[in-house]
Amino acid sequence: MGHLVSLALPADYGYTHVDREMLPIIPATFKLIVRTVKTSDGTKSDPVALKQLEVLRKLFQKCDRIVVATDAGREGELIFRFIYDFLECRKPFERLWISSLTDKAIRKGFEQLRRGTDFDNLYYSAKARREADWLVGINASQALTLAAGRGNYSLGRVQTPTLAMICRRYRENQSFVSKTYLQLQLTTEKDKVRFAALHAGKFEDPQHAQQILSLAQGAKCAVVQDIQCKEISQDPPLPHDLTSLQREANTRLGFSADKTLHIVQSLYEKQQISYPRTGSRYLSRDVFEQIPALIGNLENHRRLGAHAVALEHETLNDRCVDDTKLTDHHALIITENLPAALSADESAVYELIAGRMLESFCGKCIKTVTSVTLLCNEVPFLAKGIVVKVPG
Repeated sequence: MGHLVSLALPADYGYTHVDREMLPIIPATFKLIVRTVKTSDGTKSDPVALKQLEVLRKLFQKCDRIVVATDAGREGELIFRFIYDFLECRKPFERLWISSLTDKAIRKGFEQLRRGTDFDNLYYSAKARREADWLVGINASQALTLAAGRGNYSLGRVQTPTLAMICRRYRENQSFVSKTYLQLQLTTEKDKVRFAALHAGKFEDPQHAQQILSLAQGAKCAVVQDIQCKEISQDPPLPHDLTSLQREANTRLGFSADKTLHIVQSLYEKQQISYPRTGSRYLSRDVFEQIPALIGNLENHRRLGAHAVALEHETLNDRCVDDTKLTDHHALIITENLPAALSADESAVYELIAGRMLESFCGKCIKTVTSVTLLCNEVPFLAKGIVVKVPG
């Protein structure tokens, strides 16, 4: 259904044209209007939105209460509240709050409907963001257009800083000048084991590098000055949120952020994964209790099956379980439905989500890091080695 109602435009407040003296435009109360579409004669109310709103008006009048089943998130909450206020409805409403579209999740959601007022703050935050977008977008765009004296320019609360970051990074890349440097490497042997060690310095002057090299080559052998061993532990990565998934899909699969978004939306609608537009990388305790069954569902997966079987016999790492760090939704995980009838791209993204989910519940990786400092005529070289004791 999308946004049938939106914030009114300046013309709806009587601003048929804008001069410098009129800025900034700050409505005392923001008005709501039916979604508009552009035509050859300007903008007009979208006839599709008008028809849908009329259907909703009649349904609101007939019902005793409303169950809100828009997306369980900030934007979904705003869609309903705008319609609710625009139609001047006063009927009580409850909220269906689910993180996946499986039959089991939907039935459980209807059994545990929540009070609509529980999500007032979510609505207020969405409303504040939308009004901030309006204030910055309308006033900044008009101010820049008037200052330029010609054309139409668009500035936005999010788009302008984002564009500035991209441009800054592009200019840094274009102005970067690479510098050639030399580094000394020592190759030696101990107990028939050959290994390499590096000098810490980076030499831009070849003559200076040659002097240090000649000094080191004058030594008959490399003398061990210091050995340090320490054990380190590395936590497994957290499950994906949308942003981290888009980043990995771009790195591993070459997918754009938009393509990944469309794929996860399709997987969500096919009941294969949890709600995709999440900003959290943590799970609640009650969701964590479902994880062993989800891992078991992957036993026969062609690529992840062996990892799932191995994990079934281990104590699951609960590092990603933290109710206090949840936002609207928990991290991206798979559902109890086995993957079926997926395209190649959907299968690839599903495996990224499922694989990261398995990885997140593995134990810590324990490593031993050894650092050896060698001297050749007082020229220091450093060799490092890592031995994985527990892969996690």
